[in-house]
Amino acid sequence: MEKPISHFTVTLLFLLFNQSLAIPGTHNILDLGAKPDGKTDSSKSLLSAWAAACGSPKPATIFVPKGRYFVKQAQFLGPCKNRAISFRINGTLVAPSDYKAIGNADFWLQFLRVDGVSIRGGILDGQGTGLWGCKASGKNCPSGAATLGFTNSNNIAIAGLTSLNSQLFHLVFNGCNTVKLQGIKVSAAGNSPNTDGIHVQYSSGVTILNSKISTGDDCVSIGPGTTSLWIENVLCGPGHGISIGSLGKDFEEEGVQNVTVKGVTFKNTQNGVRIKSWGRPSKGFVKDVLFQHATMINVQNPILIDQNYCPDNINCPGQVSGIKINDVTYQDIHGTSATEIAVKIDCSKKNPCSGIRLEDVKLTYKNQPAKSSCANAAGTTLGLLGPDSCL
Repeated sequence: MEKPISHFTVTLLFLLFNQSLAIPGTHNILDLGAKPDGKTDSSKSLLSAWAAACGSPKPATIFVPKGRYFVKQAQFLGPCKNRAISFRINGTLVAPSDYKAIGNADFWLQFLRVDGVSIRGGILDGQGTGLWGCKASGKNCPSGAATLGFTNSNNIAIAGLTSLNSQLFHLVFNGCNTVKLQGIKVSAAGNSPNTDGIHVQYSSGVTILNSKISTGDDCVSIGPGTTSLWIENVLCGPGHGISIGSLGKDFEEEGVQNVTVKGVTFKNTQNGVRIKSWGRPSKGFVKDVLFQHATMINVQNPILIDQNYCPDNINCPGQVSGIKINDVTYQDIHGTSATEIAVKIDCSKKNPCSGIRLEDVKLTYKNQPAKSSCANAAGTTLGLLGPDSCL
């Protein structure tokens, strides 16, 4: 007959389990004064954990237990003494509900010049609804802060993170190399202004996998200087789709190249796969882009190239885009369009699009083949097509 487990053994196991969260190299923000009540400012605790982890020559973990932790603003500065700092977040970080507190900052949470940082799990609550309401009222409002930013950083991995109701963009990567995002969830109202889900610019080797993005602007926006970007298995909607651009706002601008968008479903979005540039002179370009295996469900502009972007006809009336677009492939794009013209390719008069390929595109409008419209574009068509090609 087996002996029953003693009270001493249970106590010992409990202590060992809890000590596992306090092993050397792990910095629990509760031990540094944070309170999981959603009200007490835990910014200093979080930054103290970062200082300890960043200053250690050995790999380190910052642990955020369950609960809601109010964080006013935090900037995590590198370079660090080690290249393996992990955030394990079981709880929620909460931004100020008063949008004026961080509304004129670039970011709520920002990593600068870091290498080898990973984030696993957790919720970031940007509490942006107040700012959205201010903007909708036409009042004089701050522009807002992006929720999470990585600037001039390398070897970043983020998995299972949720971003809610950002004031502005949710996740921003600027000047970064080798970034892997997996299982990201972004959620904001469909009418929330400028709340792009993931924004990438001047970065190389970014991968976005198995994510769900519901927001008021682009699900993924791709800015100048983006190279070797891979997006796969993403659900987008509501939102403005996946957009390269807008490009060409500046004359001296880096190009976008080697972009793959694969296996994405767009549901009730304003656009599907879009490339847009300002109608202004620019040295920028877009080349070597593949949009493959996309499903459109009631999408207003499933396939769109717009090189005459000029909001409110300010700063560009009568000009033409200098952005050169070539070698863009649309392969196996199918589903339903919410408008009659499902394929609109409106390119620059001065720099016509070239190397546009439409392969196995099948889009319908009200159970009939949709239509296409092209201007200043050349390319080829292959396989089953609907609408008829305008190239």
